[in-house]
Amino acid sequence: MRGEMMTTMELLRRAKAAKTAMALADTQTKNAALRAMARELVAAQEEILAANALDLSAAKGTVSDVMLDRLALTPERIEGMARGMEQVADLPDPVGQVLRRVDRPNGLVIERTAVAMGVIAIIYESRPNVTSDAAALALKAGSACVLRGGKEAHRSAAAIVTALKRGLEQAGLPADALALVEDTSRTSANELMCASGLVDLLIPRGGAGLIRACVDNATVPVIETGTGICHIYVDRDADPDMALDIVTNAKCSRPSVCNAAEVCLVHKDIAAGFLPRLRQRLVDERKAAGQIPVELRLDERSAQIIDGVKAGEADFDTEFLDYIMAVKVVDSVDEAMDHIAAHSTGHSECIVTDNEDTARLFLNGVDAAAVYHNASTRFTDGGEFGLGCEMGISTQKLHARGPMGLEELCCYKYVIRGGGQIR
Repeated sequence: MRGEMMTTMELLRRAKAAKTAMALADTQTKNAALRAMARELVAAQEEILAANALDLSAAKGTVSDVMLDRLALTPERIEGMARGMEQVADLPDPVGQVLRRVDRPNGLVIERTAVAMGVIAIIYESRPNVTSDAAALALKAGSACVLRGGKEAHRSAAAIVTALKRGLEQAGLPADALALVEDTSRTSANELMCASGLVDLLIPRGGAGLIRACVDNATVPVIETGTGICHIYVDRDADPDMALDIVTNAKCSRPSVCNAAEVCLVHKDIAAGFLPRLRQRLVDERKAAGQIPVELRLDERSAQIIDGVKAGEADFDTEFLDYIMAVKVVDSVDEAMDHIAAHSTGHSECIVTDNEDTARLFLNGVDAAAVYHNASTRFTDGGEFGLGCEMGISTQKLHARGPMGLEELCCYKYVIRGGGQIR
């Protein structure tokens, strides 16, 4: 079969045929499969890195250095992917868990029980590590998994999936429960969006355009995952050293990911003292250290205090995914919250303050999947939240919100046991 071009619909039909075996697989079998997949991933390191080198070579000159970093694999990153799969194997199995039990007066016992989704399709872009993360979570949650990656990472993803399928088969589970769509054109994405009866859940992971296309056009159930226009509000009662550390980490530790901060809001009472220090930390010190400086895009008030680029109309509504940060001076926590309400994507928002009352107002009043007090937004991550690797960050409010782990990849059904009761 290797070398044959299989259509997207054929992959989906095969995944549907495999989903019952996955739903019935016991915890021991699924965990054995995940550990075998992790071993095969490491064993195939040479082939995976060779495929990744071809992807990187093709992408150079067409994407930014930050995006190239997202695409790149190293032996350390492959080891990390394998560890992530082993960590998922160590997590409790959600399938079959009784979520609620009701004993009725007529003797019926009604149990709301977690069950597998069935076939989970994931559309993602140029991050090869998503391939193993998504597969591990979907398979542990008892579902078949159909992956559709971006063309920039297709060779890498194909090499990863080839290795993972070997591990899946070693545990006696059907290889068709894991598939990578070979067509990287928009046609295949549209097919997944409209595969009613074949796809039980579609999860897009990528930029705003991809997510909006899925939400607007899909006829199958979709979980909207987050573009991250994440804000850090530095309150007048903030510890300035702590604030500088948090902003620096949230912006610079990995600017290409959705939990990186894109906007810094600063209270007017501390702006004159704080903004020069912010510029020194993000621009001057980074230049002196040979690092990429952050381009500060300033509103009118902050531009009167420090040098930078004048903020354009769209800069407070842009997920830069780069060393760029929009900066605005606000009069109060209420103005900060109003700004966030108007511009946030509902991903992760942070307040830095030593005033507990102000913090409580912010945490209760800001509508986002994750709200932080005195901590970097970069913690919005399945591993950091103790969920193992994640399927994505949901910014919607139905079924799943925030980092999606195993529980969020399950559905439930009611199991009713009786002794002959009739109504």
